[in-house]
Amino acid sequence: MSLSPPPVSDQPVLKLSNVESAYGPIKAIRGVSLQVRRGEIATVLGSNGAGKTTILKTISGIIDPRKGSIEFKGEAITARDPAHIVQQGLSHVPEGREVFPLLSVRDNLLMGAYTRRDRDGVAHDMEAVYSYFPILRERAEQDAGLLSGGQQQMLAISRAIMASPDLILLDEPSLGLSPKLTREIFEIVVRINRERGTTILLVEQNANMALNASDYGYVLENGRIVMEDTCARLREKDDIKEFYLGMKEAGVRGERRWKKKKNWR
Repeated sequence: MSLSPPPVSDQPVLKLSNVESAYGPIKAIRGVSLQVRRGEIATVLGSNGAGKTTILKTISGIIDPRKGSIEFKGEAITARDPAHIVQQGLSHVPEGREVFPLLSVRDNLLMGAYTRRDRDGVAHDMEAVYSYFPILRERAEQDAGLLSGGQQQMLAISRAIMASPDLILLDEPSLGLSPKLTREIFEIVVRINRERGTTILLVEQNANMALNASDYGYVLENGRIVMEDTCARLREKDDIKEFYLGMKEAGVRGERRWKKKKNWR
């Protein structure tokens, strides 16, 4: 992950202001405000059930927020139809991959380019994703449902690239993958950002991988943003080290520190 990062603009490509979403009577995210600058990888860290996936679904229009506003490239997209949001240049790689199992790998990729009319550009990006994930070229005519979990994750990311988006929402790319495959996936995510300049918002439970791959991070607890900073600074914070990176303070023995209340600072 040593490629030089693309230029990062001070202007946000994505901005959430005081967003609240719920499932029936259950509030999933509460007053979430965050922004993603053009050219960067931003990450939202949090445990299972913290509301990470809900943030992405709200951005992409799958869930309508009850409060707050969302802007993408300066345009209000709050509660807009998902098809419109995709056409504006936002691609969502959902948790669990969600490939089209009865379509071939190649047809899954072409579905990602459904909104495009530039045939030469589509062909170029098809070659690009095959260079990122050579196994997809080998399996191009195979039904996507027959791929392994790791290969389906590669396909889901590649399908998003085929839309030539300005922003990719990437939900739990390490879910169900081996440590080796997780490293490979994250290395490619960084390459996509560095080589193509694609802005990425990543939500992930694997804090170590996410913090190493990303530029800026937010910590989500019980639906609220409780901390934000550059990932370099987050990695040095004691609470992040203990509760997300599994690093205990020296000299502490026999004490169940994970039961202590977090003192976010």
